Amino acid sequence: MADQYDVIVLGSGPGGYVAAIRCAQLGLKTAIVERENLGGICLNWGCIPTKALLRSAEILHYAQHAKDYGLKIAGAIEADLEAVVKRSRGVAKQLNQGVTHLMKKNKITVHMGEGTLTGPTSLTVKSDKGEEKLTAKHVIVATGARARDLPFAKADGERVWTYRHAMTPKEMPGKLLVIGSGAIGIEFASFYNDMGAEVTVVEMLDRIVPVEDADVSAFLEKSLTKQGIKVMTGAGVEALDVGKAGVKAKIKGKDGKVVDGEFSHVIVAIGIVPNTENVGLEKLVELDRGFIQIDPYGRTKSKGLWAIGDCTPGPWLAHKASHEGVTTAEAIAKELGNKDVHPHPLDRNNIPGCTYCHPQIASVGMTEAKAKEAGYQVKVGMFPFIGNGKAIALGEAEGFTKTVFDAKTGELLGAHMVGAEVTEMIQGYVVGKTLETTEAELMQTIFPHPTISESMHESVLAAYGRALHI
Repeated sequence: MADQYDVIVLGSGPGGYVAAIRCAQLGLKTAIVERENLGGICLNWGCIPTKALLRSAEILHYAQHAKDYGLKIAGAIEADLEAVVKRSRGVAKQLNQGVTHLMKKNKITVHMGEGTLTGPTSLTVKSDKGEEKLTAKHVIVATGARARDLPFAKADGERVWTYRHAMTPKEMPGKLLVIGSGAIGIEFASFYNDMGAEVTVVEMLDRIVPVEDADVSAFLEKSLTKQGIKVMTGAGVEALDVGKAGVKAKIKGKDGKVVDGEFSHVIVAIGIVPNTENVGLEKLVELDRGFIQIDPYGRTKSKGLWAIGDCTPGPWLAHKASHEGVTTAEAIAKELGNKDVHPHPLDRNNIPGCTYCHPQIASVGMTEAKAKEAGYQVKVGMFPFIGNGKAIALGEAEGFTKTVFDAKTGELLGAHMVGAEVTEMIQGYVVGKTLETTEAELMQTIFPHPTISESMHESVLAAYGRALHI
């Protein structure tokens, strides 16, 4: 006899475990199936432990520049890579235990093992203990994604790394090649550069962090170059010759010429592949490049089968997955007769993006170029951190805030930031966009002084020729 539930969630990443909790809160008998670690990639190998690594690198950076703050530190300042990694893994373990606690608190049954769908609302779970059969009224697929390999060189964990290898390195790289300049590539480039490695970043497109506003890309490239990172845009890695002592790379530059480079290690950060193979999905859902196609509430083409997170179309971000988890849980509860829930479909225009390099970058909504492509007449405001008192006092005067408005209606179309702590500030603009704010409300908002967030206010004022401090 199969175990029966209202909802079964396949995968316990930030989409899956949040969906399970929301289902339980709504009174649904809920189970979750996980083959590896509760919390998924984000908590164990992604978002959180990488930020622990970057925090260590940030403190090292400040210690090395103590004299800029009028301080003297006696003796040499060195990085203990083993200790840095150990701290990061400790953070991941703590969060994994936190998710375990949340499952117990919300009375969610956890089935550890490999889950395979046998129908839209049924699956088997294989583990060392044998095979279990589970059924439910609804199933949410939240199987996530994994790093994409190069077609000519697979990651071996020795010389060629994915993000997982880069988080638990066996040794400190001397010369590091990072292939790809999205958030993952740039964060690891920043981390290892601060830790003392000689870093080269290769990006096939004409600018780094290509999903960001062009002004942010240009500013970040200039900043990273100043820090000693070699950036090659419009370039591609043609081949890797991996040996025991290092890696020889053939890199084709934007001029079409192929140059040879020698590196101790390579990090491959060229995107992700959805975990949708061997799950029993092929006949149940519509797939596009492996990603499950869904409606704005997470429904697939099979009744009772839903999908969220990185196994569905992007952007592939933990907070997008969590939001989808709540939306889908509430949509399921509504279908099961709960009249008190009112699920809201996902609005992709209001999903913020954050990259935790040094300096940080953060954004929401349309870039200036995308807004113009969409036919908007725009008003654009920019305010540099050098005009912000708090940024100067912190010794973090590098950066700016940029806002893009519809010139006809005053609608906030997008916001783009680069500099210290901008990943914490972007949410102000996200709330504004969610509330459908215009420039008028933002201008009339009182921002506390002294804060870096004042640059947000000044940027809005600048879009309308009213900036006060520049």
